[in-house]
Amino acid sequence: MPMKPTAVMAAVIPMACVFSALSVQAQTAWRPERNIEIIIPTAAGGINDQVSRLIQKTLQDGKLVGVPVIPTNKAGGNQLLAIAYLNQYAGNPHYLLYSAPTVFTNQLGGLTAQMYTDFTPLALLYVEHTVITVATASPLKTMRDLIGRLKTDPAVFAFGVSSRGGPNHLALSQAVRTAGIDPAKLKVVVFKTNAESMTAMMGGHLQAVASSVSSAMSQVTAGNTRMLAIAAPQRMGGALASVPTLREQGIDAGGISNWRVVFGAKGLAPAQVAFWEEALAKTVVTADWKKLLEENNLESQFMRSRDTAKYLESEYAATRAVMSDLGLAK
Repeated sequence: MPMKPTAVMAAVIPMACVFSALSVQAQTAWRPERNIEIIIPTAAGGINDQVSRLIQKTLQDGKLVGVPVIPTNKAGGNQLLAIAYLNQYAGNPHYLLYSAPTVFTNQLGGLTAQMYTDFTPLALLYVEHTVITVATASPLKTMRDLIGRLKTDPAVFAFGVSSRGGPNHLALSQAVRTAGIDPAKLKVVVFKTNAESMTAMMGGHLQAVASSVSSAMSQVTAGNTRMLAIAAPQRMGGALASVPTLREQGIDAGGISNWRVVFGAKGLAPAQVAFWEEALAKTVVTADWKKLLEENNLESQFMRSRDTAKYLESEYAATRAVMSDLGLAK
């Protein structure tokens, strides 16, 4: 006796659900098949190197991957060399780039045509903020003191930064612009690393340094320098609890974030993206990860791939606006 249409449908629908579930499972079943390479855009020893090597250790020791993970330092051109390297591996999910905002500023400044959208955002890891630091013996006690002197003569002080047009330089420029000072008139000296700029400041060759918190903290802890202000939306806790924000001192700036994102190569499949965002989600909840962030006064702000893409879109627009205002965008 033939089955009634309703009975046929009742049999077909569950079977379709089974096939759909199997299809989804198949799509998310990808795992690395050979060595993983973490591309680090700075030299060995700095905070970027430390974080990248902790990711390596967690992926391997936590058995999140079943293949070797190799950190590779590709320092040069404020991330240009690292980006060019990753660009060779379109569609290959075995290469990860630990990236910073110079991926924006290099392109906006005309140094490269390579857009951040040419790669696959896998996860936002954390956000770091810019601090303005002076030597302990400096007569400048607050950011207001600094701004007051700059209004008299914008070139009276020499500022150290690690990259012209980088997030720390932009945060400084935005702050003085907001206070009515032309940032183009500042005396800015570019060093290879923030550590070098700190040494120059302590030697009396600079009067202030704009850097990341992690780069400034060791000299502050040692009593050699002190922070005048932090470019954060609100006052931080822990070791930074006593450092006032720019906004607290009447300077409405601090919209440039110094984020860290893991990118994959262009054209990764959804299953490959899903694997990496899940592996990185497991990395940022480990005790070692939390300890590293706490020790370096870094603000955890993990996001998965889709939310990271939206975050980067907003940050790119903010960076473009500031660079255009400062005459740094090409």
